[in-house]
Amino acid sequence: MKKLGLIAGMGELPMAIASEAKAKGYTVLAIALEPLAEISLSSYVDEIIWVNVGKFGEIIETLIKHNIKKAIMVGKVPKSLLYKSKITPDLRAIKLLFSLKDRSDDSILQSVAKEIEKEGISLLNIVSFGSRLLTSEGTLTEKSPTEKEWKDIIFGWKIAKEIGRLDIGQTVVVKNQAVMAVEAIEGTDEAIKRGGRLAGTGAVVVKVSKPDQDMRFDVPVVGLSTLRAMFEAGACVLAIEAKKSIILNKDKIIEESKKAGIVVVGYTG
Repeated sequence: MKKLGLIAGMGELPMAIASEAKAKGYTVLAIALEPLAEISLSSYVDEIIWVNVGKFGEIIETLIKHNIKKAIMVGKVPKSLLYKSKITPDLRAIKLLFSLKDRSDDSILQSVAKEIEKEGISLLNIVSFGSRLLTSEGTLTEKSPTEKEWKDIIFGWKIAKEIGRLDIGQTVVVKNQAVMAVEAIEGTDEAIKRGGRLAGTGAVVVKVSKPDQDMRFDVPVVGLSTLRAMFEAGACVLAIEAKKSIILNKDKIIEESKKAGIVVVGYTG
């Protein structure tokens, strides 16, 4: 029997990955991170165990107890939890945090992966179960970007790749080839809203993978919440890196984009 441990954070991606894993014949044990994971995840997996997001030792012990040799980490775990939450990390989490050279996303995630793999558990690539979710190349909506919007996409792409290289974020909001907002710890949706407040209507949102993206975690994901943030911000174009990002509910996003007059593009630079 093939078993998969699914360490699940926020959003719909854990459900999509669980469905694909089960279709491939895996028995899926979800370790749902409290208070982040969706309650509805239980309907998509064979077994679900809720563990507080700060209890890293318990997460690993659960994987070992259930004889999990393959695991996958999916769903957002906001780094802001380290700074503003009342979550108390366990001893293993504290040791991990103190061992970090810095608290960048890459440093944290690479250290988490190393600790998991130290226990003989392979951390799988998200694309192993999410290849159908990868963003395709080209304009995904009926409406295409204007010449002016393409200039903003190309400009924003270079900036987004650079902030990705520096491990700051993956998203920028631009207008008239000027940066309105750069994603940092607040996440994509809040960066879009902030950029919209500065840009007014007509901003372009560009979301990319990091230049050396580790496809085991932190893969760029867009979903309906991204679209809602754009609508609230008055943004008009969403450019996502093709083949290295995930788009959830693609049909629904295209349908809602049409209603909102938003253009969606899969771009490769």
